[in-house]
Amino acid sequence: MSTLHQAATRFTAGMQFVSQINGAHEITIDTTEAGGGNDSGPSPKPLLLTSLGGCTGMDVVSLLNKMHVNFSDFSVNVEADLRDEHPRIYTEIRMVYKIKIAEADRDKMEKAVNLSKDKYCGVSAMLAMVCPIVSSIEYV
Repeated sequence: MSTLHQAATRFTAGMQFVSQINGAHEITIDTTEAGGGNDSGPSPKPLLLTSLGGCTGMDVVSLLNKMHVNFSDFSVNVEADLRDEHPRIYTEIRMVYKIKIAEADRDKMEKAVNLSKDKYCGVSAMLAMVCPIVSSIEYV
């Protein structure tokens, strides 16, 4: 059986839209003033990067918890290059995982990141079909 995800997106004004996600969460989407909006919310493509960071971040936390690894100060920074021609798509996505973790557990962190990339993160799997994703880990 498959899981159904839903997003109902409605126009409000200018270039602003409000999305109701799975009937439970609301997010405002807009663009910059230069793009005709009021900058009252993120634009769609950076939201895609947020989804990627959240998806892989949740995987890594879940895996580290299952491996009984103590960690703190965990974040995932995602950036991407946008081409100039239309359609304006990402040409490369870079993810930097930052984490404070014991040196003895670094191999487990690398395993968690690789499992997220290769097996669990659906957002990463979808994006990787059309754009290279490069990842690295910074230990803080």
